[in-house]
Amino acid sequence: MDPIVRDKSEYHAKTSANMERFFKVPDWTPQQKVALACRILASENHESALAGQITMRGPRPGTYWMLSFGLGFDEAMATNIVLCDDDLNLLEGRGFVNPSNRFHLWIYRHRPQVNAIIHTHPPYISALSLVGEPLKVAHMDTTMFFDDCAYLPEWPGVPIGDEEGRIIHEALGKNRAILLAHHGQLVACASMEEATVLAVFIERAARMQLLARSVGEIRPINPEHAKEAHDYRLKPKAVGATFHYFARRILKQSEEALS
Repeated sequence: MDPIVRDKSEYHAKTSANMERFFKVPDWTPQQKVALACRILASENHESALAGQITMRGPRPGTYWMLSFGLGFDEAMATNIVLCDDDLNLLEGRGFVNPSNRFHLWIYRHRPQVNAIIHTHPPYISALSLVGEPLKVAHMDTTMFFDDCAYLPEWPGVPIGDEEGRIIHEALGKNRAILLAHHGQLVACASMEEATVLAVFIERAARMQLLARSVGEIRPINPEHAKEAHDYRLKPKAVGATFHYFARRILKQSEEALS
């Protein structure tokens, strides 16, 4: 007997409904989410000493949470996440506001839907950034970047000034992600959960691309299928559950990040 055949949209709707029903995540504070994101990315080999930043919009317009400068991602705890204003002045917490976060402010000012930004220099993204090649989306696990990853072909220098912020935010455009030549990656997303998941997977995408190039030419995938998979992989509940999975792995080792 042949199986029941339904339109694919019915399966998408059923999956979304079940995600709403079954995917529950803890009600972490913003500081805890930032600390967990730092720890997750440290575990995924995104640390580069003190380079890289993770920020999140604060409780009032023009305020932002971030890890106190001078600490590594693996040292992040809710208690060392500080709050600053739109000119990087410390508002809450004890520590030093990272001067390299200035270019984040340009993105936040021009993209009101963006609530979290992650910029890191992981090894495979960094290697890809050296050869002048944009990210190629040719595998289901990388489709979250389909038509959603910009490329900045020239390095504007250390991003502590306003000119670097203008260049990077203009190159990013309406995309969630950008590969920065001779530099690293940046993702600008609606939530810290989404930003963390994309930061993890853009490094995996770069690794996959470099491995594929070592054995042959990368074959493109069907754009229609890629768009469908992009939207499927970025369902907010699925993204939240993925972040929660990554967080559980961190918290099995230690709950220090939540302290």
